[in-house]
Amino acid sequence: MAAAIEEARVSLEQGGIPIGAALGDAAGNLLGRGHNQRVQQGSQVLHAEIDCLAGVGRRSDFADKILYSTLMPCYMCAGAVIQFGIRKVVVGESRNFSGAASLLRDHNVDLIDLDLPECAHLLADFIADNPGLWSEDIGT
Repeated sequence: MAAAIEEARVSLEQGGIPIGAALGDAAGNLLGRGHNQRVQQGSQVLHAEIDCLAGVGRRSDFADKILYSTLMPCYMCAGAVIQFGIRKVVVGESRNFSGAASLLRDHNVDLIDLDLPECAHLLADFIADNPGLWSEDIGT
């Protein structure tokens, strides 16, 4: 989760939405990381989880990997988790956005919400300062 939080801070420093993600294995090895780059790249789809997964390249062994995200994944990112067979997702918080928790659970993804104040405050402060950009990011 530390790598995902670092990525969220990188995004914020770049003028983007402070959401980060990381992919690891059960032994604790970091395989990839990414952050929300919708603002930086002018992309509709470069959420943190998508950026992270794109960075690890083509793989067929996602079943035993763990995706860490500072925020509960949206439906698009949850779809990628399901599509690639990731069986475990650990999130920093879901206070600011409840996302697709039920979809992930319905597809037997082991979903752990750490409810970390650091993650919640980082995004809450951003939302307070940038409500329009946040609404655009989550599609409201």
